[in-house]
Amino acid sequence: QVQLVESGGGLVQTGGSLRLSCAASGRTASNYAMGWFRQAPGKEQEFVAGISRYEGITDYTDSVKGRFTISKGNARNTVYLQMNSLKTEDTAVYYCAARTSGAIGIVHTVASDYNYWGQGTQVTVSS
Repeated sequence: QVQLVESGGGLVQTGGSLRLSCAASGRTASNYAMGWFRQAPGKEQEFVAGISRYEGITDYTDSVKGRFTISKGNARNTVYLQMNSLKTEDTAVYYCAARTSGAIGIVHTVASDYNYWGQGTQVTVSS
């Protein structure tokens, strides 16, 4: 069983920054493929950013490219989402997800590819 604990959400003004953290349990957490998804009120959940197993290949949805960065921490059981130049449309509940098996070097952008999820953290960007 893998547990994911997110933190770092909050209220920020347009143009500000936040860093979300997701701590994963398990002795092989550094080997998980990780992803961040978000869901805004009245909208479907969407992929935001992902990082592959081992090789650390990353991918982003177009709307956050150049503003968000996903990375794994030095302890490698934590994944971060650095969010800069935040916009009101980034307001959502952000979820961390982990995939504990599968091919290396693949960034998973589909929610059903992930088998563990965090509880979510609210990010609110005010104008």
